[in-house]
Amino acid sequence: MAVIDFGGVKEDVITRKEYPLTKARKVLKDETIAIIGYGVQGPAQALNLKDNGFNVIIGQSKKFKKDWDRARKDGWVPGETLFDVEEAATRGTIIKMLVSDAAQMSIWPSIKECLNEGDALYFSHGFSIVYKEQTKVIPPENVDVILVAPKGSGTSVRRNFLSGAGINSSYAVFQDFTGRANDRCLALGIGVGSGYLFPTTFEQEVYSDLTGERGVLMGALAGMMDAQYQVLRKNGHSPSEAFNETVEELTQSLIRLVDENGMDWMYSNCSATAQRGALDWRPKFKKATLPVFQELYKSVKDGKETKRVLSACGKADYKERLDKELSAIGDSEMWQTGKAVRALRPKQKAREITKTTKGIKGRGGN
Repeated sequence: MAVIDFGGVKEDVITRKEYPLTKARKVLKDETIAIIGYGVQGPAQALNLKDNGFNVIIGQSKKFKKDWDRARKDGWVPGETLFDVEEAATRGTIIKMLVSDAAQMSIWPSIKECLNEGDALYFSHGFSIVYKEQTKVIPPENVDVILVAPKGSGTSVRRNFLSGAGINSSYAVFQDFTGRANDRCLALGIGVGSGYLFPTTFEQEVYSDLTGERGVLMGALAGMMDAQYQVLRKNGHSPSEAFNETVEELTQSLIRLVDENGMDWMYSNCSATAQRGALDWRPKFKKATLPVFQELYKSVKDGKETKRVLSACGKADYKERLDKELSAIGDSEMWQTGKAVRALRPKQKAREITKTTKGIKGRGGN
């Protein structure tokens, strides 16, 4: 375990140096890892674990043909490494609950019946356990309950693994029946290709995750983009100009500099005009949004966001209504402009990205 100073606050983190892939393989050598759900996180975690030499099977309902077919296309074989949900859960000694939060509530009664004493129940989100009064997901006392939460989408988890970089993950132990829960948890975190692992609790993970998704990572980002684009367009700027100043420069240039060197470095390496304006307007945006984030966090902690998710996502017509909401975004002028702008990017760039992510196996946990 390494002690890292994060802005004056010291934290313990687990890196691949302290917990190498060889140790993770040893810890899990007799385990069968059953990935339940082949939708968002499932494919990435399953393939990364498989490429890193672990024994993995998939549990996926045939009712969701798209996910079943994707699993087959990725090389999982029906009857050998691809099963229905209950069969996979029965065969597994580590059951990874990677279906959506609403779906976890739905399948939990059947999953619970498949658990054997000493199994490990794994989550990548604290949602079902923390809000158990709403989800009714209450694990039996004779299993380990653990969490590894990659800080990125399934696509990013796989892409970063293939590049050798890995993606950072938080980890937590909720219930340690076997006395091996922490080791199982860390081994799985390394196995899925984490760059490093930092400790959390189920509660802290879900509170921060729900706040982040609704805030800076997705909700706030999309809302602010919409607002700035609208202001520029209403003041006579062309769609291309408005999109480039709102999205393209952020995603293709500035955010990469922030990623590589930090916000202060990015500020120091832009024009004096941009620098002065950013420094002057930053506190105004903070003052305007701080009450919104405070309201958001309270809504998360009180369980209101959970109630909304379970209520909306559990309805029979949710997929149709979701498609309409997503189409409204995709069909908007801003994102239609974005589609055209992306098509104008140099083709060489796309080829270089393809080259760097092809044919690289097993590097994410080394």
